Amino acid sequence: MAAGDRNDPLAGYRFLVELDGLVVGGFAEASGLSAETETEEFREGGLNDYRHKLPGAQRFPNLVLKRGLTYSDALWTWYRDASSGDVKRKNGSVILQDGSGNEAWRWNFVQAYPVKWNGPDLKADASAVAFESVELAHNGFAKD
Repeated sequence: MAAGDRNDPLAGYRFLVELDGLVVGGFAEASGLSAETETEEFREGGLNDYRHKLPGAQRFPNLVLKRGLTYSDALWTWYRDASSGDVKRKNGSVILQDGSGNEAWRWNFVQAYPVKWNGPDLKADASAVAFESVELAHNGFAKD
């Protein structure tokens, strides 16, 4: 990077979600982009000062995608089918864009399927957007 070039942080409000290569709509929120490596402790005989911590398996929490409720019932249908035993796994991506709308970061998740669907909170005294959310179990993700 040349002197004087700025490297500003990316804003978290401009992103897309793809499922099986298709952008599936504007989501208001995507959470669960997290990975953790479990550790296993190992005691070495004669060494009482500490225990060795060895890396174990990786864990990935479920992804939660939230969007304004539309006439499309695709997320509900996907969840309903999976909960009835017809599990259709999909690969997908969460794509963070820069200020110009160009792809800045992409997290690809694999073999996802819905495990929870939440409908909107309906209140007669509010004028807020009705939201739905879907929680996806998956087999991990990687930054592309």
